[in-house]
Amino acid sequence: MLADIFEKERLYLNYFFDRFDLASAEAVLQECYKCQGIIFFTGIGKSEVMAQKIASTLTSTGTRALFLAPTNALHGDIGINSDKDLFIILSKSGESDELLNLLPFIRSRGTTIISIVSNINSRLVKGSDLTVILPIDKELCPFDLAPTISAQAQIIFGDILAVGLMKLKNFSLDEYARNHPAGTIGKRITTRVSDLMIDRANVPLCRPDDKVMDTLLVLSKKRCGCVLIADQEHKLEGIFTDGDLGRALNSYGAAILDQPISSLMKSNPRRIEPNALAWKALQEMQSNPSNPITVLAVTDPMEKILGLIKMHDIVQAGI
Repeated sequence: MLADIFEKERLYLNYFFDRFDLASAEAVLQECYKCQGIIFFTGIGKSEVMAQKIASTLTSTGTRALFLAPTNALHGDIGINSDKDLFIILSKSGESDELLNLLPFIRSRGTTIISIVSNINSRLVKGSDLTVILPIDKELCPFDLAPTISAQAQIIFGDILAVGLMKLKNFSLDEYARNHPAGTIGKRITTRVSDLMIDRANVPLCRPDDKVMDTLLVLSKKRCGCVLIADQEHKLEGIFTDGDLGRALNSYGAAILDQPISSLMKSNPRRIEPNALAWKALQEMQSNPSNPITVLAVTDPMEKILGLIKMHDIVQAGI
């Protein structure tokens, strides 16, 4: 049964994408980009929920936007509107009285009205300055009544509008971070490698000509799961991990203990700079699914070792 429902959803959403008018959407995008005031969103029923979500997304991505309930607007809240604002109304039918009653009062304040509807012949379209039609064939509901595909179409348009404005405004990651200081998102875009790394004084280090036996003492004492191999200038030359030790012992036995670590180390290991996001370090560790790693050397642009960052510490930080 579910397979049939999924297939219908795919077909109905394809109908929307295949018939969507990009030119009208582009006109609304440009109007929003030029807006010097606030972009207000409103709707009734499920469209009200979608309007709230879109307004919230725009606000968090660098565009001043607010949701204004139609009933509250008619009981005083419309006083916040000015001729510098936009008023975007979401409605599938475009015939809801609560929304239509708003139109003359919004217009009297000089606010530009934009309707996002699925009924091109609706009164809401006739009363708007700009319109985007969301083409809907049928709702997923077996009675073609419950807002399912139409609600998704509204969210899709809202997300595209938000991302389009981000691009036009060159909205930066730093700006996004200022808007999301808490939670996983906040941590991902504010926590740097330097915040979590082990500094060089506590990193297990050895020289290329050190014997494996001597290196094991450093490996055991520092408990980082690896040893970084560096020259006298602290320039990174290689890495030797617990896993490398196990594989070498299994293949060659105790004879490796008298070998120089340079004969067993991995040359040119992956590394990262201290100002990089810790989230990027985690992505780098997981970038090769067939050969994941759990530690990264932290180096400066001259490849001198500054520290070491471990996957465990990144995960523990909630990133």
